Amino acid sequence: MTRTKLNEFKTKALANPAVKAEYDKLTPEYELKSQLINARVKAGLTQEEVAEKMGTTKSAICRLESIHSKNSPSIQTLIKFAKAVNAELDIKIN
Repeated sequence: MTRTKLNEFKTKALANPAVKAEYDKLTPEYELKSQLINARVKAGLTQEEVAEKMGTTKSAICRLESIHSKNSPSIQTLIKFAKAVNAELDIKIN
């Protein structure tokens, strides 16, 4: 029931061109965060395990995966993360 109300709210909100424009600006960031989480899960690792492999803290990995983080990760951090989860970093500009 709650999910339906959320979907209805989202549909109504995105009908507003200004809201849609702001929402669309966040798409690349959401996609990156989703890819980071999916790669970690696919590797069967916890945030703690990734942090240990990267030589950092669990809270740093939590921030890296969080959409609410104000900081953008560096390419070096993304390379370290990819290596820790046995993945490759592939950056594209389309």
